[in-house]
Amino acid sequence: MTPLTLLAIGAAIFFVAHVLLLFTSFGKADYNRKKYLWSHLTLWICGILLFSAALLYAGKGVSPIIDVFDTPVKQWLILVVVLVLSAAAHTIVKLLVMPKYQGR
Repeated sequence: MTPLTLLAIGAAIFFVAHVLLLFTSFGKADYNRKKYLWSHLTLWICGILLFSAALLYAGKGVSPIIDVFDTPVKQWLILVVVLVLSAAAHTIVKLLVMPKYQGR
């Protein structure tokens, strides 16, 4: 397996973990703060792995998908998108989900 493949598999695993942790953080009666924190951390790790793959392999003809991120601006956009997704998810949870738990 190539390092690019390992980075891609790692990013996919961390993204799936992010989704699972996010959805299982909230139960009927309460929410699990530790799982919620880990859901954010796994998303950030996924973004760092994707950023690393783009930094190492973009523009080298290894993958047409990675070659899209052939400039530093496009590479940094990966991290910007991860931060925006994290902030959006946190805002949605804070404004729409948490009021249901605070009212109990």
